[in-house]
Amino acid sequence: MKFKKLFFLLGMVVLIASFANAQNQYIGAAKCKMCHNKADKGEQYNKWAASPHAKALASLKGAEAKDPKCLKCHSTAASVDQSLVASITVEEGVSCESCHGPGSNYKVATTMKDQKLAMSKGMIMPEEKVCLKCHNKESPNFKGFNFKEYSAKISHKDPSKKS
Repeated sequence: MKFKKLFFLLGMVVLIASFANAQNQYIGAAKCKMCHNKADKGEQYNKWAASPHAKALASLKGAEAKDPKCLKCHSTAASVDQSLVASITVEEGVSCESCHGPGSNYKVATTMKDQKLAMSKGMIMPEEKVCLKCHNKESPNFKGFNFKEYSAKISHKDPSKKS
């Protein structure tokens, strides 16, 4: 009987600890790649890896690469609360989670199959305001921003899902 009580208590501790650690963390593009690099799903990871977003950090020269004013838009990992960084790296540049939110709570395949559930766990379907955090007049290279035009350039829909 004591054995059952011990297992019950351990189970409760694990459950409580999982709720306490439920804050969504940034996991990085490599974790997204596991599911989002399949041809039948649209190879979203490859599209991102070939994009200017993935190369955003590399576009900074000299002191810019360490300047927080630059890093806030050129690196997801450098722009977020560091207590929320799990496995994302600064070198990723502007990763999936800049647009879709930190993924630790929605990364599981069963969650991702249900968009409503994924969104309830922190996934974001980016709107113009998400892009405007960086694509704005504060940027020294700003030349205007047309959300419809630019979002079409980085579109990475899953062809297996109905639109």
